[in-house]
Amino acid sequence: MKQEVIRELSTADLVERLEEERKQLIKLKLNHAVSPLENPNKIKAYRRTIARLLTEVKKRQLAESNNA
Repeated sequence: MKQEVIRELSTADLVERLEEERKQLIKLKLNHAVSPLENPNKIKAYRRTIARLLTEVKKRQLAESNNA
């Protein structure tokens, strides 16, 4: 997921998407532990997407606290 797409999402959508991505990452890690994934780089991609989502959530929280 690209940063431009993440910026366009609402805060509620960001949190929902973050939960979904975390669940998918856990599933991937479990599947990889049982039998090797065809493309283990997917794990890295999910981790990076989660980091991007967390960054945007934190950025919005800071902006909100600065405005208050």
